[in-house]
Amino acid sequence: MAHGKNYRQARSAFDREHEYSPLEAVRLLKAMETAKFDETVEVHFRLGLNVRHADEQLRGTLMLPNGSGRDVRVAVFAEGDKAREAQEAGADVVGSADLATRIEGGFTDFDVAIATPDQMGNVGKLGRVLGPRGLMPNPKTGTVTMDVAKAVREAKAGKLEYRTDKTANVHVAIGKKSFDEKALLENYAALVEEIIRAKPAAAKGRYVKQITLTSTMGPGIRVDSQKTRGILEELEETQAVPA
Repeated sequence: MAHGKNYRQARSAFDREHEYSPLEAVRLLKAMETAKFDETVEVHFRLGLNVRHADEQLRGTLMLPNGSGRDVRVAVFAEGDKAREAQEAGADVVGSADLATRIEGGFTDFDVAIATPDQMGNVGKLGRVLGPRGLMPNPKTGTVTMDVAKAVREAKAGKLEYRTDKTANVHVAIGKKSFDEKALLENYAALVEEIIRAKPAAAKGRYVKQITLTSTMGPGIRVDSQKTRGILEELEETQAVPA
């Protein structure tokens, strides 16, 4: 695929085979002029998991300390009091069978779908639409719940879902390029800690094989996958004022 001038210049500014420290990678990324809009910053993990085995699949949620910088649109399947609670909590779209019909007709203008348990009959038939987009409500991620107000507030605040794809990779957005170094590093550290914590017990061999940091329009920067602790200490050291 042909890349533009800004991408080629950014790619030539660093060694694509070298693994940088998290701080070095963040600074390289922020220094790149690759787009005229506020790009999303993403982390991509290549994991040593065999996702053909159910006990080696990875899926969960986390709250980033500084949010993701996204304006999250939330759809809720609920009726009666629960529908009202969802609306009051800030849900963008609320419905039941009518919402399912809209989605079957092509409506997917939302980033998170939440449902009360009694609505799974309506939601279940939407698997072919919501599943490939990662939008299917799931009890394991807190998106099938009676506490819809809490689920909506957490989604709006930036609660993220992560999961392995069919090649054992995990892709998570950790903020915007306009975030300062500390905010991006704090979000990165929280994500790495969560991925390490969630390591399946059945995993064998090297777990985290490669970590790449990138932005929407930028090239991928390899990050030292062995650096999983003390990530913020390097920033603190560079900011320390000599006595």
